Amino acid sequence: MTTPALRAAGWGAAMGAAAALWTGGIAHADGPAQDTTSPSAPPPSGNANDQEVSAAVSRIRVTQKSGPVGGKQGTLSSTDVNWEPPPCWYEPVMTPEQLKKFSETSDALGHVSPHASWGGKKLWTDHYRDGKDAYNYEDESMVTRKGYKDYNLGKDGYFWRGVARDQDSYDCERVMFWQDAGEIPDVPNAPTAETLADYAYDKVKVPDTKVELKPQTKSTVNLPTWVWLDKGTFKDVKVRAELPNTNLWAETTAKPVALHLEPGTEDAEVFPASGDCEINDDGSIGTPYTKGSADRTPPCGIRYLRATDGTPYHLSASITWQITWEGSGGTGGDLPDGTFETTQDMNVQEIQSINR
Repeated sequence: MTTPALRAAGWGAAMGAAAALWTGGIAHADGPAQDTTSPSAPPPSGNANDQEVSAAVSRIRVTQKSGPVGGKQGTLSSTDVNWEPPPCWYEPVMTPEQLKKFSETSDALGHVSPHASWGGKKLWTDHYRDGKDAYNYEDESMVTRKGYKDYNLGKDGYFWRGVARDQDSYDCERVMFWQDAGEIPDVPNAPTAETLADYAYDKVKVPDTKVELKPQTKSTVNLPTWVWLDKGTFKDVKVRAELPNTNLWAETTAKPVALHLEPGTEDAEVFPASGDCEINDDGSIGTPYTKGSADRTPPCGIRYLRATDGTPYHLSASITWQITWEGSGGTGGDLPDGTFETTQDMNVQEIQSINR
């Protein structure tokens, strides 16, 4: 049996009589937090009617602090193919009062961990009100979790629950548990400032901008095509991520550092030979073409050696973004560089002359 199937079987054996509902659906960590215009985090309890606890949707609040506004934008691809954000983490979900209100509805149904739902009022009141143990499949084994008395009413803190980025993440399956206010739980996969920095990495939006070319629409065999971007075209992009009720925050900054050219054919030369055009001190890339420069070698450009025959070459221009972060508690560091690529058609003619 597969791991999810084993988990489902284990859960069913322990809780089936109590009408527990096992779900194999995707537990998204990517819902309302994408709304960078929201003035506050999503509410910590279920839907508008308090009838359901949603499927482990992250409450991380994301705000873009600097960078492009409007226009075409895209997300970065990490240059480190082995890097990815944490697969799961825990977050505060409800106060005692909110859990009581939810649990004592007639149709209490919701996720008690990223991949497990409890259906029916009795499951919730048994564990969180009446102190009965709960059984959960964690780390390849069945675990007993002690119950609570009257939802911990009168205590200052939150019930925490796991958030999984996708349905294959099973490392945060502990049933919703208590943590005193102002404290981060001492459990595997507890959130950190770096967790938020990694989360913000996926929310960085960079501009989708084509490079400037001369000639603009058709290059000529053996004569250079100049490539550049004016200063100010690319600016630092900073995204802030905060996890409410934890004092955890991080700001992830993407800084453009280089432009890489791929001509779209082996019958071409790039300048410089590496294809990497560095960003100048003023924020520009390359040097704009000026009249009389047709025969000169551009600091950033391409020379095509063979004409196109009805099908254009696809010139790829990718910007490399250097990623750093700083966060709560004086934390900070580097994350893998990111790239964003745009492609544009290049027609190349045989004529051995050009207007100067």
